Amino acid sequence: MRWPVIIALSALTTACAVGPDYERPATDTGNRFRMTETGPDAPSLANLPWWELLKDEQLQQLVRIALAENKNLHRAAAAVEEFQARAFIARTDFLPAMTASANAPAFGRKTIFLVPGFSNPFNYYLQGNLAWELDIWGRIRRSNEAARADLFAREENRRAVVLELVSGVAEAYFNLLQFDTQLDIAKRTLQSWEESVRIAQARLRQGMTSKLDADQFEAEHANAAARTAELERQMVQAENQLSLLLGRKPFEIPRGKRLTEQSMPPDVPPGLPSELLQRRPDIQQAEQALAAATARIGVAKAERFPKVSLTGLVGVADPHLSSLFTDRSSFGVAGAGLTTPLLNSQALGFQQDAAEALAKQSLAQYEQTVLTAFREVEDALVAVRTAREQNAAQQQQVNALQSALRLAELRYKGGLANYLDVLVARRSLFEAELAMTGSRRLHLVSVVQLYKALGGGWSPEMAMNSQKKEG
Repeated sequence: MRWPVIIALSALTTACAVGPDYERPATDTGNRFRMTETGPDAPSLANLPWWELLKDEQLQQLVRIALAENKNLHRAAAAVEEFQARAFIARTDFLPAMTASANAPAFGRKTIFLVPGFSNPFNYYLQGNLAWELDIWGRIRRSNEAARADLFAREENRRAVVLELVSGVAEAYFNLLQFDTQLDIAKRTLQSWEESVRIAQARLRQGMTSKLDADQFEAEHANAAARTAELERQMVQAENQLSLLLGRKPFEIPRGKRLTEQSMPPDVPPGLPSELLQRRPDIQQAEQALAAATARIGVAKAERFPKVSLTGLVGVADPHLSSLFTDRSSFGVAGAGLTTPLLNSQALGFQQDAAEALAKQSLAQYEQTVLTAFREVEDALVAVRTAREQNAAQQQQVNALQSALRLAELRYKGGLANYLDVLVARRSLFEAELAMTGSRRLHLVSVVQLYKALGGGWSPEMAMNSQKKEG
């Protein structure tokens, strides 16, 4: 028995695995991003952990709740556990398969062996079986490569869910703050229109204005009331969306800093484009899927070659239980087995073709994922820059319209202007203030989206380290 084992181990150490070895596809990343405003040597924004980027303590607490209770993240973590088990199962293919069987006949004819030296159903017997496939062509090794790559892909998928979750919580929170600010503006504007309606009605009774003027003020008052109701609806729906991300039933979300009090870094350097290939979990996931598909080509190719295995069995058998463990009752055999495909060889060839086609699909998916990542970074970079400029311009617009409204109201009360000046000035200011809150939210969200597009430092491990430091 010793020499077959030695020969088998020698064959295992000298044999090579059939099929292609995985290599990362060449990707043209360039030296810098097209829309970047900083040098390529500046530290990337993605180096910051999320709690240093998002300064609002209430938002940080919401993020931690989401990381602990979000159901999609729980599902992604369970998928990792599943493929860990699958990887362990694949490793066991390297080991011999051993089984045992026993028999105790209740009745039957009395005989020792139907075939000399082997048990039969009419004997009492204990039997152990051994089967060990020699991985000469690397089928098991390629299968293990694929299982490991599948596991790593699920790990990267979990990281991608974390990135999506934390960015989603931040964006939903900023949306909620935007609706809060816009609702305050709408309520303040509604009160202003109520005052204008009161003045218009008084002037109408005194014959100082027309019914048309009073009706116009009433219409604008109703418009402001409708916008207020709409914003209240959007605010509650934003709370419900954020509650879902937190893994909880809809509830009133506590607020921290106001929208205008949120702080973001003045500079947002993206770093080197090549860093995306290591940082982005979706790129890493696509690459691991490609590695698994490449390994499965080797599995399919190895299936077309003969399989060599060591087999053996040993046991004891006797028609009488009392003499089961005597020397004459023992039996056993060991040898080598060979199986090779014959009639199904053509089907196995098509299986290899299918595996190669799947690898081509995975390669195309990887390349598309890389292109999408670069597009998302460039989109976020231009959004950060233009949102900052847009917010500054809209602030100037609001300041000018506030001054114009004050003058129009003074002239209207003094009888020097008609209602149209006040109506146009207040309506323009209302819309400009709502738009300015949108640009402030856009600036905040753009930074978050850039951080996400760069594959920033969002991970449960970093969050645990943060909690330990706080503790």
